[in-house]
Amino acid sequence: MEWETVIGLEVHVQLATKSKLFSGSSIEFGAEPNTQANVFDLALPGTLPVLNKKALEMAVKFGVAIDAEIGLKSVFDRKNYFYPDLPKGYQTSQLDFPIVGKGSLDVTLEDGSIKTIGITRAHMEEDAGKSLHEDFHGETGIDLNRAGTPLLEIVSEPEIRSATEAVAFLKKLHSLILYLGISDGDMSKGNMRCDANVSVRLKGEELGTRAEVKNINSFKFVEKAINIEVARQIELLEDGGRVVQETRLYDSEKNETRSMRSKEVANDYRYFPEPDLLPVLIDEAYIEEIRATLPELPDTKRQRFMNEYKLSEYDALVLTNDLATANYFEAVVLVCGNAKLSANWVSVDLQAYLNEAEIPISESPVRPELLGGLINKITDNTISSKIAKTVFEAMLAGEGNAENIIKTKGLKQVTDSGAIETMVATVIANNPEQVEQYQSGKEKVFGFFVGQIMKESKGKANPAQVNQILKDKLSK
Repeated sequence: MEWETVIGLEVHVQLATKSKLFSGSSIEFGAEPNTQANVFDLALPGTLPVLNKKALEMAVKFGVAIDAEIGLKSVFDRKNYFYPDLPKGYQTSQLDFPIVGKGSLDVTLEDGSIKTIGITRAHMEEDAGKSLHEDFHGETGIDLNRAGTPLLEIVSEPEIRSATEAVAFLKKLHSLILYLGISDGDMSKGNMRCDANVSVRLKGEELGTRAEVKNINSFKFVEKAINIEVARQIELLEDGGRVVQETRLYDSEKNETRSMRSKEVANDYRYFPEPDLLPVLIDEAYIEEIRATLPELPDTKRQRFMNEYKLSEYDALVLTNDLATANYFEAVVLVCGNAKLSANWVSVDLQAYLNEAEIPISESPVRPELLGGLINKITDNTISSKIAKTVFEAMLAGEGNAENIIKTKGLKQVTDSGAIETMVATVIANNPEQVEQYQSGKEKVFGFFVGQIMKESKGKANPAQVNQILKDKLSK
């Protein structure tokens, strides 16, 4: 039997406002529990919510960026349910009239192809508080600091067909919200979270029953959770069972999903229009004002990098996936003028260090001007590419700029033809057997000679000169 996976994602993005969706409480991360929840966040009697204008602007900006329908009239609703960390007993959200309607996102898949994935809607809502289970001796603590924090819930169409496609979609979405400046997308802080609606079906059949895997907070866990859930459903169906509609939790330590509760539907929440908030009315002029503030977006920047810097599509994609990386790259090019070398150093050498150190490029110990200076020393033949690796490691250790490191460590490239000729002659004289092999047609031995000469020069001989002089000597 050939099974097909069907996935729809619901992504909660915390908007980068300074205050909450309906009150002036701060949303700064890391405050002491329950110090950032006021009477408005708790909807105490006599209080009235006021919509955060900045949150509305950010929601519309997202909608414009994905070329979506924008709701000229959007309505807030009460979504009624009870959890200990939802003090009002309802969540203020949007149901029938969201601020953002249908749109789409173009996603680059692993094979380089582009897939357009539909976005059903994106609506504003407030976050709940947080239940704390640690250090309470079997009891649960409640922190209401997040209560009322502005969220944009982005809902995809069920057009995703694998865990890797889901991750590609999320990464593109993450990149977009950073470019727009509407969220920092920090998944470790819960500022971007994903619910995955997963179902399987036999090829050509109707959609299967879906299970929702709730609150996944990393790309890696999204991929693992979906794969585990797909395997669970297929095994269940092939054993003659049936999938029930429910909400499941992904346990990263046990690498399994487990049932939390039966999946609610809209009727269960008893939605009704929020009586304390008027409908939000905007016009085309407002939308155009927002459109005028759009920055250069990832796809546009990628195309510009290919056109302006003559980069391959792959290099341009790697560099523009992250706004900070794209900005860093352009700052390096501004110093050295060599886009290809800059792309290689940023996307390979620097990125390898950042991944190992687990730090963002904004915290790189090698600033763009320092890396640009290093590349200048390669292009003017002061050092070889191999020696540049040594200089780069010293720069990472905070030993200064390329010029000072080269001078202090005596790493300047040997370009004196006479000195190189002497080294070449010495190596040839010391290896008569290899000379005979080369002259009898075994050209691979050439690499042996180059290695010996570079060893003799401690890596400082100019490789191009070494190759030319060596060829001349061996041909005589």
